[in-house]
Amino acid sequence: MISFIKNTKCYIGQSLKIKFMLVVASIIFLLISGIIFANVVILPHYYQWSKIYTLSNTFDKVNKLTQEEDLKESENTVEDDIEQTFPELSDETILEFEKMETNRSIYMYVFDVSSFWTYLKINYAYPKTQNMNESERENVKQKVMDYVLADLGAKEGENILDDREIIKSSSDFNVYKVYDDRIGSNYMELFGKLKSGRFIYLRTNYQGMNEAVNISNKLLGHIGIIGIFLGMILMYFVSNEFINPVKKLTKIATKMAELDFDTKYPVKTDDEIGKLGNSINTLSKNLEEIISELKSANNELHKDIEKKIQVDEMRKDFLSNVSHELKTPIALIQGYAEGLIDNVNDDPEEVKYYCEVIQDEAMKMNNLVKKLLTLNQIEFGSDLVQFERFDIVQVVNSVAASAELLASKKDATIEIENHEPVNVWADEYLIEEIITNYVSNAINHVDYEKKINISFEDKSDVIRVNVYNSGDPIPEEDLDKIWIKFYKVDKARTREYGGSGIGLSIVKAIMESLNRECGAYNTENGVVFWFELDKKSDL
Repeated sequence: MISFIKNTKCYIGQSLKIKFMLVVASIIFLLISGIIFANVVILPHYYQWSKIYTLSNTFDKVNKLTQEEDLKESENTVEDDIEQTFPELSDETILEFEKMETNRSIYMYVFDVSSFWTYLKINYAYPKTQNMNESERENVKQKVMDYVLADLGAKEGENILDDREIIKSSSDFNVYKVYDDRIGSNYMELFGKLKSGRFIYLRTNYQGMNEAVNISNKLLGHIGIIGIFLGMILMYFVSNEFINPVKKLTKIATKMAELDFDTKYPVKTDDEIGKLGNSINTLSKNLEEIISELKSANNELHKDIEKKIQVDEMRKDFLSNVSHELKTPIALIQGYAEGLIDNVNDDPEEVKYYCEVIQDEAMKMNNLVKKLLTLNQIEFGSDLVQFERFDIVQVVNSVAASAELLASKKDATIEIENHEPVNVWADEYLIEEIITNYVSNAINHVDYEKKINISFEDKSDVIRVNVYNSGDPIPEEDLDKIWIKFYKVDKARTREYGGSGIGLSIVKAIMESLNRECGAYNTENGVVFWFELDKKSDL
């Protein structure tokens, strides 16, 4: 049971539809309760005030009508009729009295008292005696006697009638609340004296109000129950117009929290929901753009971090490789120099050999340092590229001719594709350095057929120069690494021909400074290194 109550509370707390229904039911309940409270507490006082007002107003109107009657009668009275104190009321006045009785639900008696020592003689001006039955005459007579005697014997505002409650008092009349034991009902009565000297007795039923209140409260109770039931049903269906858009917006907001910005709210109205939908759509768009920018920035940051790590690793490798490359020639130079100092061998030929080794190792160190300086200058832009227009075919032929001797020592042949002159835009000195590196690399790695082939490949705006050598292919996993400083695929073979692992790094740096591409790929029985140059006449 406790679990059911908790689940119910949870559902009510989460469902706007249930909240709407409860709010409507509460409003209807409070409205009906307020009306019933007004009926029970406020209405009796208002009803009593209304009845007093009706009786007082009737007294004022009767007082005015009788005064007008007496004024007319006094103008028409002759001296012989002076004994007639209260003339008969006109038919017009009587008709007005009847209207007031009927329309105001009161009983009216207008009369005068001619004698009151041993008994009271009541002379009715309205209604006439013949219009009253005996019971009514006796009842009215008894009440009139009580009121007349009380009026004569009491001070102003004083009540000497114990069975009646004065609820309004004035100099001309008193209003009483009376309970009639004979019929078991409450009445309100007014007794007073008109300006003309006549007395007036008004009576109205007060009991009907309580019954009307009870009937009204029962009706309101039934209406309230039906209203709450119908209101909840109506709100159940009407609330969909408000709940469904909120549900859609909630789903969109949930997707936005999951970084899904594809769903948009279909705005169809210009009300608060429509404005909220526009705001959600705008927020979704802005968040998507911001997150996209953040992702791009984050990606760039990762690249920068990776690049920094790579640079650090390359710096470590560079120092290690430089140390390693310099260690051997330094050791040789040191060893042979010490041998010369200690006169290890007196043979002139041996001494000459020692000196040649020292010279050769010093030259290797010098070349290594020069290459490192060249690479550093190209990478850091110390030497600006000097663009000029020259014939690439001629440069290739010139480098190949210079390398013929070195190729012949390895029984290799260099073949150059016949091609018409092609003018390109680049730095001729740096391009010559690239071709020299490619050709030297091909000679050092040529094998099998001992063939080196240089060809040209025309494209729309560029020309590609290909340098092929027969031999073992480069492992696929190493094709992207050969451009890294000091990286050597076959370290033993590289040491044989004195390679430093810097040549291809210089090629890569030069091509990046020219904003052009270079690369390498394996063929069926060899390797091709290539680079591209711009041959457009306009820059």
